[in-house]
Amino acid sequence: MKKEFFEKNRKKLYDIMTEKSVLILYSGKAPYKTADEKYDYSVNRNFYYFTGIDQEDVYLVMTKDDEGNVSENIFLQENDEVLSKWVGESLYKDEATEISGVKNIYYLEQFKSFLNSNMSDNKILYCDYEKKEWSFLPDIDYVLKELKANFPFIQIKNIYDEIAEFRMIKEPEEIEMIEKAIKITADGIENMRKNMKSGMYEYEIEAFFNFTLKSNGVKDFAFKTICASGKNAAVLHYVDNDSKTGKNEMVLFDLGAALNHYNADISRTYPLDGKFTERQKEIYEIVLKTNKAIEEYAKPGITMKELNDKAKSVLAEGAVKAGLIKNEEEISKYYFHSIGHQLGLDTHDVGKRNAVLKPGMIITDEPGLYIPEENIGIRIEDDLLITETGCRNLSSYIPKEIKDIEK
Repeated sequence: MKKEFFEKNRKKLYDIMTEKSVLILYSGKAPYKTADEKYDYSVNRNFYYFTGIDQEDVYLVMTKDDEGNVSENIFLQENDEVLSKWVGESLYKDEATEISGVKNIYYLEQFKSFLNSNMSDNKILYCDYEKKEWSFLPDIDYVLKELKANFPFIQIKNIYDEIAEFRMIKEPEEIEMIEKAIKITADGIENMRKNMKSGMYEYEIEAFFNFTLKSNGVKDFAFKTICASGKNAAVLHYVDNDSKTGKNEMVLFDLGAALNHYNADISRTYPLDGKFTERQKEIYEIVLKTNKAIEEYAKPGITMKELNDKAKSVLAEGAVKAGLIKNEEEISKYYFHSIGHQLGLDTHDVGKRNAVLKPGMIITDEPGLYIPEENIGIRIEDDLLITETGCRNLSSYIPKEIKDIEK
């Protein structure tokens, strides 16, 4: 992404910041795993959306004065000569400016004094509180508590919901990045399909996907890869991938590349040895019909709940005909998740669960049927871009018709 993208995103914040206010966003920090080893660092996606900086322990501080003038400031760790020899160099000031477009770059040691000199003139402090656990990120939580203690007149406001509204509608640059991630994912699926056969372990098949991503310069996954054969495919989030595959089994892939933090999320279900059994075909066609029905139905004004109700209806009708259930109300026995979610910087992206679809949103279309007693689990998932009149399937070229798969 070019710095102009992040500059454009920050301008969205200007209109919702009141006069005499301060906004703080934090990049986050990896917690310790054991001894001196840390978990892999993953940047706070809201911070990344406004800066493009992918580095630990960095703050974005924006101020808006009583005349509406906005100041943008970034605070980061100064490079340490000894530490650089061990873990590499951090961003230099000019590099941070080149990435983000923010001209005022300071070191962390100046952070508190900058806040102290600015807070006395302001009334509102905006923060990003995405509450998933009882505690917030320790560093930012400590800063906010200290500020509140020193400036009790400050009103703290959570800006998370407003940021989520911005991120729900994808800019052209984001759509392009997700399409690239989907293409790399598609290549990985094809590499698995060409090399898999019954008798292999699931992790052996998965390795072909991993190799494709690494070969394309992709270092991260949208989520833990699901490569589930036979009965394992009936477990929604099966990620062990350690079973030996058997003859006449199918394998369900649910996977995605993460390219510059933008994610693909694709599912396909293929027969290991190239041919479906008659029963597998029967169930597969029900799921495929539903997948296509949702693609045709998705358009602006429709809610995610309406999409899911549509999916349940089509799946239930097919399941009754296939003798899987006696009445349509029983479909939850074999379909127990929703039809999809929003997709973007997070695989399960920000936004309300029952959001009304709008142009620029990207959602997943992922119906499935899971029948452990028959050794069957099938899910077909595409990524849909909502347009002015309907949707565009960004992953339509990844084979899913039975004739194409068997061919």
